[in-house]
Amino acid sequence: MDVVQKVRTGVLEHFGVDAAGVDSASVTFLGLEPIEILRIVDGDLVHYATLGGSRTPMGDPGDVLADPVRGPRAELVLTMRAGTGAASGLARSLGVLAATPAVEGVVLQADALLDLGESLWVNAPFTAVLLGDSEIPEVVLPDPAEPVRYLTVTPVTATEAAWVRVRGAQALRDAWAEAGIDVHDPARGAASL
Repeated sequence: MDVVQKVRTGVLEHFGVDAAGVDSASVTFLGLEPIEILRIVDGDLVHYATLGGSRTPMGDPGDVLADPVRGPRAELVLTMRAGTGAASGLARSLGVLAATPAVEGVVLQADALLDLGESLWVNAPFTAVLLGDSEIPEVVLPDPAEPVRYLTVTPVTATEAAWVRVRGAQALRDAWAEAGIDVHDPARGAASL
């Protein structure tokens, strides 16, 4: 079962693009297969979608034997207004986030807060991300494997991350909406909390 190819097909079909028209970068970590990051231009938006994090299901790192088939699988998609280039380090950061389940045993899910402890890209004020549900449909795999879900990645500042820890993910989303903050703007300011 070639999970990565099925996921690639699913995400390209969702955005209505051909593989030949999509830029990609690959990030490799010692002991893991490469994570690929697709860069899909969609008008004034750019979607960065990971491929490879869903090769194996996520599970409890304390399990003696990991199930190679059953368990949740996820990939990540970050949507930004044009302006954050490939040389910015963004692809590496997304690769680190996508590899988190394999490296640290974290199960990626909506409303999860992941903190890199460093800027997501060069000179970015964002050091953490908030995951959410994506509009990309699940990619169905043959039984008994669970489908692959795409989760949105929203960059957050240290203050916003603290807000999520205290008040929850929805409180931050409500604050963004109330303040009219465009979370796709790489140069946006933090919400006043």
